[in-house]
Amino acid sequence: QVQLVESGGGLVQPGGSLRLSCEASGLTFSNYHMSWYRQTPGKERELVAGITDADGRTNYVDSVKGRFTISRDNAKNTVYLQMSSLKPEDTAVYYCKAFRFPRYIYWGQGTQVTVSS
Repeated sequence: QVQLVESGGGLVQPGGSLRLSCEASGLTFSNYHMSWYRQTPGKERELVAGITDADGRTNYVDSVKGRFTISRDNAKNTVYLQMSSLKPEDTAVYYCKAFRFPRYIYWGQGTQVTVSS
């Protein structure tokens, strides 16, 4: 059974940092593209950052470029999202997603990030 377990969320002041982790089990992690999404009430889930399986190429939504960094450790079956210079608009539930062609998609349960003074 595939499981993705996120951790590292919490309350942080504007300008602060957090590192989210997502540990995967039940799949061959290195074969999966990994992504972080976020969602706020009443809005669609938004892609924040992604990293490919083999060569680790990354992509980011414009609003987080230069502030967030996605990385992966295939030996630990874990993907990370380092978030810096956090803003109140980064407040959301953050979800980890694993994807492999043609249609293997798995989601974590989400972790809350709140940026507030």
